[in-house]
Amino acid sequence: MSDEEKDYIAAPSPTEQMVASKPPRARVEDAVDPDETAGEKLARKRDYLDGFLKKKPEATGETGAGGALQEAVIAALKEIYDPEIPVNIYDLGLIYGVEVSEDKDVIVTMTLTTPHCPVAESMPAEVEIRTGSVPGVRDAEVNLVWDPPWGPDKMTDEARLELGML
Repeated sequence: MSDEEKDYIAAPSPTEQMVASKPPRARVEDAVDPDETAGEKLARKRDYLDGFLKKKPEATGETGAGGALQEAVIAALKEIYDPEIPVNIYDLGLIYGVEVSEDKDVIVTMTLTTPHCPVAESMPAEVEIRTGSVPGVRDAEVNLVWDPPWGPDKMTDEARLELGML
């Protein structure tokens, strides 16, 4: 069987030395149109930016991460303020997670600044009531956790600025 009749290409053996030709290098001169005016170049760039800026984000739906219901619950949680600190509990970093199921049940995972916090008994109940009062929420549940413990590093920059920590 001759080389012309083969319907496959055999890989070279390790002892064979391959001589590969290098691909040509890309040059800036090859990409630039010398006849393009500054106005045409600006119009081309504007067209690119125009399409980029007008693109709408993909719809995330009402439930699930990034959904409208989760955003509404977060907005409701931002209305609850710590009685000792003039910052809402969401920006303070006390809310670790807001999960919305397909059935529109919401589970809020949160902590407190310390287990001996004066509002340790009332704060989780208030979070559950506020979450349950958001239109569209079928059921609300609050899980109070102590691990990982809360620390100032959990606060948003807005909260740090409010407290003079920036």
